[in-house]
Amino acid sequence: MKAVHFGAGNIGRGFVGLLLSNAGYELVFADVADALIEGLKQSDSYSVHEVGDDPRTTVVRGYTALNSAKETEALVAAIASADVVTTAVGAHILKFVAPVIAQGIATRAAEAKPLAVMACENAINATDILAAEIAKNYAGSDLAQRTIFANTAVDRIVPNQAADAGLDVTVETYFEWAIETPPFGDAVPDIPGVTWVPDLEPYIERKLFTVNTGHATTAWFGYLAGAASIADALADPAIAAKLAGALDDTKSLILAKHGIDEAVQAAYVKKILKRFANPFLPDTPLRVGRAPLRKLSRNERFISPASQLAERGMPRDALLETIAAGLRFDPVEDPEAVELVDRTMIELALQNPAFAPTVRTALSPKINQGRPDAILLVEFSGASKADITPKIRQLVELMGELGLPGSVVEMIDDAPQKNLWEVRKAGLNIMMSLKGDGKPVSFIEDCAVPLEHLALSLIHISEPTRRTPIS
Repeated sequence: MKAVHFGAGNIGRGFVGLLLSNAGYELVFADVADALIEGLKQSDSYSVHEVGDDPRTTVVRGYTALNSAKETEALVAAIASADVVTTAVGAHILKFVAPVIAQGIATRAAEAKPLAVMACENAINATDILAAEIAKNYAGSDLAQRTIFANTAVDRIVPNQAADAGLDVTVETYFEWAIETPPFGDAVPDIPGVTWVPDLEPYIERKLFTVNTGHATTAWFGYLAGAASIADALADPAIAAKLAGALDDTKSLILAKHGIDEAVQAAYVKKILKRFANPFLPDTPLRVGRAPLRKLSRNERFISPASQLAERGMPRDALLETIAAGLRFDPVEDPEAVELVDRTMIELALQNPAFAPTVRTALSPKINQGRPDAILLVEFSGASKADITPKIRQLVELMGELGLPGSVVEMIDDAPQKNLWEVRKAGLNIMMSLKGDGKPVSFIEDCAVPLEHLALSLIHISEPTRRTPIS
């Protein structure tokens, strides 16, 4: 048996890959992170340290690794001969791994058994998302006959790893990997540790609206209270009350919608709170609370349950209060940002000896001879540089597909990053150096607008300026 797993990060190595390896699958890791893939290629094993009740260490051996950006042919061949394909890359990355999976399916032998494809992501019905992307890239009419797409729900806390951990991963002892059985019919794979269920939705929503809602609630209120760790936040009676309120709201939805017994849900919540407080998994509000815009999106852990409760006419005040806390989660340390620097600011900064050297490092010579109309500053988040590298490579690939190869200037080191953000922060002062009487006036501060709605919001903001003498 062979399994190809996309995403060789901590979840891939410490959870999905671990269970597949334990089940006897020949495991192939696929990732775009050069250093990570090279590390896996040069090693013959890594260890997974499970901490908490009944701690243990498992050594994973017998895997291979492929760079999905550079070894496409070998990866297609691996998928063509695989029994299972899984992912743990992030739901928003699925569209980037779909084309090579489609190629692998197309090259499978006609007599091969259907390939089981399962996206193990922190999203509702992520496999459906992946299946739709694969279908866009598959030329044949027999995709349904050659594949089995099964949705999953995954749950395991993986904290920040030690700087010297290498390929080893530390995780909590608890885990849940639930997979729906109907797509498999009578041919359900044998993967010890998997919970096979006829209806996945209760498991997905129970996990998302309890574990993910609870974790982020603790992080956001903990951040506002100045807590140094998640455990410290949980020890604060005021934060514990906020958390209890949010989980009471989601519990009422889970009971009403899925018919789960109240005592069973109460026991589940009790177990979750114990996991959050695991002293062997030190985590911070800054790490757990990051990416608030994603967590506050329509189908995520707060807006989805709150809207469903509203539709049912049920209380959701605690969730709304937590949403407000999420909107106030704006630490300087939160490494997730997208900022636009326009041509005027670029030209003025280049005329300033203090800023010119820094701005030149951000200009691509392949775009308008190094004089672009604008620079989009994109900052990715991750536990380490190895986690961030795949995101940068995917951005490079995306811009190339959009017809702008060479437009991404990679800035990996801390010092130049800091210098560039300092230039952006000094934007108003730089703009004030414009000669003449016309000066910019700051009257709209940064707004919490999801990127997918940013263009529309700019149209609405710009409309009043067309009816006034503002220029």
